[in-house]
Amino acid sequence: MDKKKLTEIIEIFKESGLGRLEWSETSADKSFTVKLEKNAAAAGAAPAAVLPVPPQAGGQPAPEDIKDYNKYRDIKSPMVGIFYASPSPEAEPFVKVGQKVKKGDTLCIIEAMKLMNDVVAEEDGEIVEVCAENGTLVEFGQVLFKIF
Repeated sequence: MDKKKLTEIIEIFKESGLGRLEWSETSADKSFTVKLEKNAAAAGAAPAAVLPVPPQAGGQPAPEDIKDYNKYRDIKSPMVGIFYASPSPEAEPFVKVGQKVKKGDTLCIIEAMKLMNDVVAEEDGEIVEVCAENGTLVEFGQVLFKIF
């Protein structure tokens, strides 16, 4: 790797909200790894979740595949009740990790006092994590999904 490319990577890292970055390259005659890490105070937040990024043909992630998972949003329970991921026990879940959702899409059902209440997406995005387990009691304000 040339000095200019390394300098560019360092500058991008400084300007990003990332707390840690590890970059590896291998060529026919040599290989190396660059590891950059900010302390929690410099990063401005707790460390982000480490999620895999699919490589492109050359072994490096394509720029469009790199996501800043520090920017995900929580979808919280609007009430106390039983969390259901699907409309019936035999049916597929409303959403799965990696699925794109549109504003107004049903994400789950919460049963409260024998009433079924749909929880819908308030914005477009991609489901990063399902945080509640099907058939379990959820509290008001409990994180149900993480959306990017």
